[in-house]
Amino acid sequence: MNSDQFSGKWKQLQGSVKEQWGKLTDDDVAMVDGEHDKLIGRVQERYGLAKEEAHQQVNKWLATRDDAAHAAGR
Repeated sequence: MNSDQFSGKWKQLQGSVKEQWGKLTDDDVAMVDGEHDKLIGRVQERYGLAKEEAHQQVNKWLATRDDAAHAAGR
């Protein structure tokens, strides 16, 4: 999923984001507003991760969303 797709599907992804990263608040999710880099920054901050680790976690999570969408025929 590229950045444009991420932004376009943000409303659908918000619940999954909160399931994946339970430390993110509603305000954090609202602040991300469909921007990939902002999600990485929020995950990094809330979980005390290095930027690269947060980036890897977000990208791995996005890959699972992509796989699920393809399996559902979307």
